[in-house]
Amino acid sequence: MKHRPSIGPPPIPRVLLVEDDDDTRLEITAALEDHGFAVDGVSRGHAGLLRALEGAFDAVVLDRMLPDVDGLSILSTLRNVGKQTPVLILSALSAVDERVRGLRAGGDDYLTKPFDSLELTARLNALLRRRPSSRRAVEPSVPSVGDLILDTDTHRVVHAGEVIELKPREYLLLKYMMHHSG
Repeated sequence: MKHRPSIGPPPIPRVLLVEDDDDTRLEITAALEDHGFAVDGVSRGHAGLLRALEGAFDAVVLDRMLPDVDGLSILSTLRNVGKQTPVLILSALSAVDERVRGLRAGGDDYLTKPFDSLELTARLNALLRRRPSSRRAVEPSVPSVGDLILDTDTHRVVHAGEVIELKPREYLLLKYMMHHSG
């Protein structure tokens, strides 16, 4: 009889939730945790962008309308720096052109408010099934200083949501300064 190593339980999927409404964020967090997700919730768009860039999340649930940074701006920035983490957009904007805008901006799915938590978890599970490996073995190094974000995997620089084109020497100099800030 061959000895097979035990496989163990599957890893718990990590989800970043960016939602400014406290009650909605708490309800979504509770529902996702009840369905086996580990949830990190933030209430501000800028904080959500930084967490998405720095953390190893399996998926992001992103509110479309945030008070400080629009959800589509966050999504565009993530895609511009090469982040391919699945993003499910939540929005009260239910018109077809708004849903299309969200998907064209790089969203992987779009769910309109109000919604049922069972549908949300089913959509997240579907997004995670589509990925061959839900987490990269090594997350890219994405240092940031203020609104300046440097993705060392793609060699892209983003400032306040806009991609900045740099010459190779400028990029290397910026990289050095960001790693030695202060």
